[in-house]
Amino acid sequence: MTQGTPHNLSHSLRSRHVSMIAIGGIIGAGLFVGSSTSISQVGPAVVVSYGIAGLVILMVMRMLSEMASLLPGAGSFTELVRAGLGDRAGFVCGWLYWYFWVVVVAIEAIAGAVILASWIAAPVWLIGVVLLAILTGVNLLSTRSYGEFEFWFSLMKVMAIVGFIAVAGLWAFGVTSPSGPTFATLVDHGGFVPNGWGAVLAGVTSVIFALCGAEIATIAAAESKEPAKTIARITGSVALRILLFYLLSIGLIVSILPWTSIEPGKSPFAAVLAFMQIPHAGDIMNTVVLIAVLSCLNSGMYVTSRVLFVLSEKGDAPKALVALNKRHVPVRSTLIGSLFAYLALAASVLSPELVFSFLVNASGAIMLFIYLLVCFAQLRMRRHMERAAPERLIIRMWFHPYGSYATAAGIGIVLLAMAIKPALRIELLSSLVLLAIVFGLSFLKPRGGGMSAASLGVAQSQS
Repeated sequence: MTQGTPHNLSHSLRSRHVSMIAIGGIIGAGLFVGSSTSISQVGPAVVVSYGIAGLVILMVMRMLSEMASLLPGAGSFTELVRAGLGDRAGFVCGWLYWYFWVVVVAIEAIAGAVILASWIAAPVWLIGVVLLAILTGVNLLSTRSYGEFEFWFSLMKVMAIVGFIAVAGLWAFGVTSPSGPTFATLVDHGGFVPNGWGAVLAGVTSVIFALCGAEIATIAAAESKEPAKTIARITGSVALRILLFYLLSIGLIVSILPWTSIEPGKSPFAAVLAFMQIPHAGDIMNTVVLIAVLSCLNSGMYVTSRVLFVLSEKGDAPKALVALNKRHVPVRSTLIGSLFAYLALAASVLSPELVFSFLVNASGAIMLFIYLLVCFAQLRMRRHMERAAPERLIIRMWFHPYGSYATAAGIGIVLLAMAIKPALRIELLSSLVLLAIVFGLSFLKPRGGGMSAASLGVAQSQS
C-alpha cells in the first residue's frame, strides 16, 4: 500500500458514471415506498411539498457546484465546508456525514434483506450480512467497479421510473383508461389541499430526506478525469431529476388513485400498477425497490470510505487510513466503514428498540445540519473569492447572496417544524445529541491546520 493525497485516488470514473451517480443518489426506497406516507398525510398537494423540498436541495447543489468548481480535487464535499469555515467545521461535517451514511448502509442492507427474505428461506440478518459483504467486495475491487455497478443500478431505476411515467401518463390522460382522463381525482376527495397548507409545509420535513443524496456526485466527480467540467453539469441534472422523477411520478399517482386509498408503508407505485391491472405489479415493484436499495447500499459503501479517507488525510482520523492499494482504493477506510455497518446491523437484531433506534433517530436531522454548514461555507468562500480572485468564479450561486440566505432560512424552518412536530421531535433531539458529541470531540485535536476561505482565495489567486 502507498500513502497519498486525494490526487492519488483513482481518476477512472467517466462522465456517464458521475451523471448516473448523481441521478441514482436521490432515487431510492424513499421515492418508491416512503412517498406513501407523505401522500397519506398531505393529499394531492404533496407535489407542492416535493417541489419546495426539491428547490432547497437544488439550491444546496448549486452552492456545492460553485465551491467544488473552485476546489475540484477536494476529494469530498465536506472538505468544501472546511475550506469555507475552517478546520473544526470540516471535522464536524465530515464525521456527521460519515455517520449518516454508515447508518444508511445498515438500514438499506436490512431493507434489501427483508425483500429477499420473502423470496428465499434465510434469516433477514444473514441476508443483510451477505449483501454487505458482496458490495464491500465490489468497492474493494476498484473505483471503476463501483462506478460500473452504480451506472447499471441507476440506469435500471431510471428505466423503471420512465416506464412508470409513460404507462401512468397514458392512463391519466385517458388514452388507456376506460373512463377517460383521471385528473379529476386531484380534487374529488376533499380538494387539492384537503388538510390545509400547514400540512403541505409540514410535509416538506418528511420528503426532504427522500431527496438527500445528490451531493454524492461531488465526491465521485473528484475521481473523474475532468472534475471541474463534470461538476459543472451536476446542477442541471439535479433539476431534471427533481422535475421528472419526483414531481411527475408523484403527480401521476395522485391523479390516478384517490389519495385516501394510499396505504402508508406500501408502495404507491405498486398500487397504481395494480389499479391499472398490470400483471405481477407487486413483484415488479419489489424488484425495482430491491435495485434501488442495492444502489443506495453500493453508494453508501463508497461514500463512507472516501469521506473517512479524506478525514484521515486531514488528521481528523488515524493516519493509517490514508493508505491506498495498487488500484488506488482506500482499503482500510472501506473496511472500517463496512465494520461499523455490520455493528449497526447487529444492533438492529440485538437491541432494535434501544441502540439501533438511537442510531437511526440520530441520523434524522444530520443532513439538514450539514446543508446549513454548506450554506454558511458558500457565503464565506464567495465573499473571499470575490475579493481575491473573482475570475475563478465560473459557476455562481443563483441570486447570490439572497438565494443562499433563503435556502438557509428554509432549512431552519424545516428544523423548527421538526421541533414542533411530536413524531419528528425525537429525531431532532437525537441528532442534536450526536452533533454535540462530535463537536466536543473536535476539541481533542488542536485546530488551525485547515484551509480557510481567505487562504484559499489568496493562494489560488497568486498561483
